[in-house]
Amino acid sequence: MTLANRLTLTRIVLIPLFVVVFFLPFWWAHFVSAIIFSVAAITDWADGYVARKYNQSTPFGAFLDPVADKLMVVIALLLLVSIHHHLVWFVVASAVIVGREIVISALREWMAAVGQRASVAVSHIGKLKTTLQMTALIVLLTDIKLLYPVGFIALGGAAVLTLWSMVLYLRAAWPHLLSEENQ
Repeated sequence: MTLANRLTLTRIVLIPLFVVVFFLPFWWAHFVSAIIFSVAAITDWADGYVARKYNQSTPFGAFLDPVADKLMVVIALLLLVSIHHHLVWFVVASAVIVGREIVISALREWMAAVGQRASVAVSHIGKLKTTLQMTALIVLLTDIKLLYPVGFIALGGAAVLTLWSMVLYLRAAWPHLLSEENQ
């Protein structure tokens, strides 16, 4: 078990703690859940850094890392929708982000199966989307109303970039999706 894989597993282990703390009936619960989410986000960066720097990339890590990322983001969005369900745009933005993750995960899996994984590699737009998304989630998880505008703007930006990056991924994959040998 490599250090990179241990960091990824740590992120998954933090999920139940993150959810339980979020729902604790204390004034500090949301702020602490934001800290737990932040630690998980740091492990996401750290496991990738460690895997590249120390040549610790493994098939298990390649599978588990995106699963851990998506679990954290989807669960954070679900928790936030429980607070902001009255904001239709917030629910739609959250659904767009979750829906895109499902579509792109399936697309990457299919592209890998047909030997075209590199066609749907992570782009700079995806990295910017992730940065905005993580910023929005951390800020909104604190549940500090003064910071809501920052979180809402970041989440809206992340949702727009989510759609844009999905279009770019689908456009890159489209010739492979339509090729006769893959039908």
